[in-house]
Amino acid sequence: MIKDVKKILVGVDDSADALLAFDYAIKRAKEENAELIITSILESNELSVFQAMDKDYIHGERSELEEHILDYREKALDAGVNKVRTVIAEGNAGEAIVKDVIPKVKPDILIIGSESKKGLRRHFGSQAAYMAKYAPISVLVVR
Repeated sequence: MIKDVKKILVGVDDSADALLAFDYAIKRAKEENAELIITSILESNELSVFQAMDKDYIHGERSELEEHILDYREKALDAGVNKVRTVIAEGNAGEAIVKDVIPKVKPDILIIGSESKKGLRRHFGSQAAYMAKYAPISVLVVR
């Protein structure tokens, strides 16, 4: 068990494993009175060339993700977590969390599910394995 956990980062994508990770992160945040930071990634590799060139499409996708991640925030607050914030990044999920989100929010631990619902990379390699290998902090993979 990691001592003095003040910030917990959890990645969500609506997969069953991510929901388990989210529930576990809520439990840990409450137990340790830690801040819960919820992140989700707008994966640009899932867009067609035409969608990627359409700024209105990208804006719509991001707006939907921003609204959806607020639902997670409300669930955490309703569950009794005192401090919750959300972060959205773009790109490949594993790389975006390791290279963009973690340096920005400086969490003590990253909690993630073992399987991703989105992205072609789920067929070629594990986002969880990438984050566990390259994250500069401890990573807890929930299944």
